[in-house]
Amino acid sequence: MSKPIPKTSRSLPIALLRARERVMGPIREMLSGVGITEQQWRVLRVLQEDGPQEPTRIAEQACLLLPSLTRILQKLEEKELIARERDTRDRRRQIVQITDDGALLIEANIAKSLALLDRTRDRMGAERYDTLLDLLNELDDGEKGRP
Repeated sequence: MSKPIPKTSRSLPIALLRARERVMGPIREMLSGVGITEQQWRVLRVLQEDGPQEPTRIAEQACLLLPSLTRILQKLEEKELIARERDTRDRRRQIVQITDDGALLIEANIAKSLALLDRTRDRMGAERYDTLLDLLNELDDGEKGRP
């Protein structure tokens, strides 16, 4: 006899999608007001946090596919929020960095972004919020070591 299919209310993929939309909806709305997408915001945040780096690393850190990142970088460069240049030691490599305008965009909006996340933290309770983050990071870390 086959295992019964869990109800959608107990489906991890569906629960993650619902939670993502609950968290990202208000952030997406905030970002549309400044003219960038959530993917562009993630790229800027990665660059702001970790400094200049290669696109492959940005894609990993921002949870993006490399072909998508290529288009995102092009848009961010057009908006003068990032700069790209060839690596001086290896001309095949490209290094991407956030510009002053990109850093100012983050600075101007980070407080609102954090306030939105604080609302979620307050609704859940700080301890449960931190536990959820720990569990999700543990789930991600467990997958990284697998082939």
